[in-house]
Amino acid sequence: MRSVRKLLPAPLTSAALLGLWLVLARTTSIGQLLLGSVLALAVPILTANLRPTKVRVRRPLVVARFILRVGGDVLLSNLEIARDVVAWRWRKPRAQFVKIPLELRDPLGLAALAMVTTIVPGTVWSEIALDRSVLLLHVWDVRDDEATFVARFKARYEKPLREIFE
Repeated sequence: MRSVRKLLPAPLTSAALLGLWLVLARTTSIGQLLLGSVLALAVPILTANLRPTKVRVRRPLVVARFILRVGGDVLLSNLEIARDVVAWRWRKPRAQFVKIPLELRDPLGLAALAMVTTIVPGTVWSEIALDRSVLLLHVWDVRDDEATFVARFKARYEKPLREIFE
């Protein structure tokens, strides 16, 4: 069992890497399967020291809902920003920096939150307090008041990440 764990330290990562490799290659030929398998086995072994802690998927349904929510938010946010750019002369967005108090402390959860704010158009992770208690986020258009935005952000992103990582 230990030798299997040494060869395959992160089985889900390996499976994801192999699947992604085959999707990007757009073929399942023997050569691509072999090359993808080598990468899927080698990358987790070579990057083992970069992972600060072991990751356990505690709530897979929460993870699935979170991924779908972020995907939907990316699509909607792209459409909203495109609309705002077209209508710039008539309605300028209310861009501002928003301070969001954080309850999430897990480093992997914070990394996931940073990725989410990076991929969702209209938000940029600007700064985090040294004690990780406050996040400074630049928002393209704060349509509601700041308190409403903060409450929505925490409910949509921070709360599910706390369920997953803490």
